[in-house]
Amino acid sequence: MRYLDLADALRARIVARDLGPGGALAGELELAREYGTSRVTVRRALDLLRQEGLVTSRRGAGWFAAVDPVRQPLGRVTTVEAAVEAAGARPGRRILGFGFVDAPPAVADALHVDRGSDVLRVERVNLADDEPFALVTVWVRADVGADVSRADVERSPFYDLLPLRGLELGSVHQTITAELASAEAARLLVCTPGDPLLLCRRVTNDAGGVPTLVSEHRYPADRTTFEIEFSLRTGALQHA
Repeated sequence: MRYLDLADALRARIVARDLGPGGALAGELELAREYGTSRVTVRRALDLLRQEGLVTSRRGAGWFAAVDPVRQPLGRVTTVEAAVEAAGARPGRRILGFGFVDAPPAVADALHVDRGSDVLRVERVNLADDEPFALVTVWVRADVGADVSRADVERSPFYDLLPLRGLELGSVHQTITAELASAEAARLLVCTPGDPLLLCRRVTNDAGGVPTLVSEHRYPADRTTFEIEFSLRTGALQHA
């Protein structure tokens, strides 16, 4: 089999989403056996698809179908679900942990509560078309999370739940940094340990300016991008 013919066959599988978890392709040896060809031919076909932007390789993990990153606007608050849906994918969520815990020092300070105070902690994986997209951990003040159930957070984000309970949200402070994926984060996000992650930390205040929840969002760097638009009108620029 020529590598061009194999590239056509693999291209068709990618279009049909006939892939493994996380968009994974079969390994090179497995593909060589399946198509009755050599590993060299498989590698040439995959290299061609990489040049076309259809696949990427991850060291130690294999080959994966490339996906367009979900674009999230800065300057206005949106939920992970809304961003995924706006990108044309089907949002979902899987709850990994739900319960009251002692507030970690950084969380207690951000929420203006005593260190070690009870807070509701929710950890989840957000999905896009049933594939892991983001790892999210949320800590909520105990008085706010007291009547929130696991079924509630399986169904809706806090930004939808809290207003239904009469709590008006007012402002968000968000920082975006980077970190390397731990072994556990890599397992949950179906990436490789050490892969770059975008880490977004949010503190959400109620309408009175009281901190209500703290959240951390971890995204594989190739799955999302944050965008902001600036005005160039007169007076909007400052000269360095």
